[in-house]
Amino acid sequence: MESKLLEPRSLIAQILEESIQVQRVVLEESVPLVSCIVEALVATFRCGGKVLLFGNGGSAADAQHVAAELVNRFLMERKPLPALALTTDTSIMTAMANDLGFECVFARQVEALVQPGDVVVGLSTSGNSENVLQGLHSARECGATTVGLTGRAGGKLKGVADICFCAPSDNTPRIQEAHITVLHAICEAVERELFD
Repeated sequence: MESKLLEPRSLIAQILEESIQVQRVVLEESVPLVSCIVEALVATFRCGGKVLLFGNGGSAADAQHVAAELVNRFLMERKPLPALALTTDTSIMTAMANDLGFECVFARQVEALVQPGDVVVGLSTSGNSENVLQGLHSARECGATTVGLTGRAGGKLKGVADICFCAPSDNTPRIQEAHITVLHAICEAVERELFD
């Protein structure tokens, strides 16, 4: 019985070590870039703007998670901040996917909701999700600041976003772990800057 447990333990230790290594590289190389994202959000909120977020799969869940942290609270009791995940209205998403194609589900919402000065955040671990790319293209046309979160290579997203955080990994789970860590850091820094 004991010998059977060693293999999973070894694997778990390896996975955690990989995640720690990715986080270490983020700490060493990406703090100035992440600070730029914080500054963009703070400036938008101070001017009465809003933040819209979107992605697919796990990235959709991260978009919803961060929108909830901004609207509700992160660590401080404070007034809500205007943020919206474009992945939550199934009627809008399924109607547009059916009528226009899934690649348009974020772009169309951006056209309806974004004002100049807003911040639009697109998450794609590959950097090549067509609906995320189209959403960010539309956001730029609307006068928003665009932020991308992706993996090491950056994909096409790197050329579309005004500010792009590329998690230093090619492994989807490690990329997603880096994204949520950075997004939590952004939420906390924004909250402290605006309300501390």
